[in-house]
Amino acid sequence: MTAMTPTDATSASGADVATGRPSHERAPDSSVLDDSAPSGSRLRWFLTLSLRPVLLFVASRAGMLVVACATSSVAHQPVSTSLTVWDSSWYLSIAQGGYVRHIPPGMGNVAQSNLGFFPLIPVLTRATHEVTRFGITVSGLITTFLLGLAAAVAVWWMLRDLFGKQGADRGTALVFFSPGALVLSLVYTEAATILMVACVLLALRRERWVVAGLCAAVATTADPVGSAVVVPCLVAAVLAIRAKREWRALWAPVLAPVGIGAFFLYLWAYAGSPFEYFRAQRAGWQSGAYFDGIPGSFAHLFANWFADPDYAVKAVSAVVAVSLLVIFFRARPPGTWIGYVVAVLAFGAISPVIGVTPRLILRGFPLLGVVGAKLPPLWFEAVLGLSALLMATLGMMAMSTPIWTP
Repeated sequence: MTAMTPTDATSASGADVATGRPSHERAPDSSVLDDSAPSGSRLRWFLTLSLRPVLLFVASRAGMLVVACATSSVAHQPVSTSLTVWDSSWYLSIAQGGYVRHIPPGMGNVAQSNLGFFPLIPVLTRATHEVTRFGITVSGLITTFLLGLAAAVAVWWMLRDLFGKQGADRGTALVFFSPGALVLSLVYTEAATILMVACVLLALRRERWVVAGLCAAVATTADPVGSAVVVPCLVAAVLAIRAKREWRALWAPVLAPVGIGAFFLYLWAYAGSPFEYFRAQRAGWQSGAYFDGIPGSFAHLFANWFADPDYAVKAVSAVVAVSLLVIFFRARPPGTWIGYVVAVLAFGAISPVIGVTPRLILRGFPLLGVVGAKLPPLWFEAVLGLSALLMATLGMMAMSTPIWTP
């Protein structure tokens, strides 16, 4: 195993062609072991540093396990039930028996089907089941936990490139203790999306164009918002071609949509239309006018205030997202990170229903990572504590009552 090193690909003018960031703005501790060092030394170095995000992730999941145990005790239900609420059941149904072939007639709850969900988590859950022979539910929980663990490591190394070890610690902590991070304890897609997108952003920074494209292709099979990763691939390719005519950079944006394209082709062959996912979502969940998610959440908030927690959480999240963006842009992050975050938030703006949610902000994790790395120490501690408290609170609401959907 070869350790990933944070060397920067720079043009002759001193600019990072993969990000557009000046090369003098590297992390203060970005020096690494010399390539001539024994591979065992590099591996130990990599694993030693990776222990930091591993411990952060385990601590965040231990907190959510306490929440799950508490809500399960109150509701008199198994802990596994609390950890497989809401969309988890759809992913597990695909892992158990595959996709259905037809969307039920009607609109709303009666028309909901597993055709409205992407395949990566079900495929990985099924693979875990085949290897371990555990039940599908336990296999799904193991899968998402391991993906989250790997995602924490990938995010830490991504942030370390720009902010050093301390900045990476803080940024990673804010990502995995953010309110939306409650879903990393459920059978949801965020862990896979974060892992693959972080790998893409790392690969683009190192000009590993094919690796970036392949990781992006996998990301697009996890979740529709994962297709936002095509944007940083395009940004990096344009910057590389303009800086030094690096035409090989086109591999990244060319390969990136392959995953989602393959899924739509599968739906065409299996269910009769490449657009069955969109039809299923419109029939079961996202009816209404596009771009109505954000205005709708504020309209419900002003009409009902906090009597409807679902819309209140979305409205507050939109305000929080704007505040985070101010700090994010002031930190002058790489162009690839900006492209990804803007694309993710655009998905929320386009949606008829979703708008901006804690989950959406989590999927735009470079936003949280940069803010965590750049906040002054006292502010960071206050924000991290509040975020962890909100994560626990939303976890209780999602696991024990039907009043808020993660």
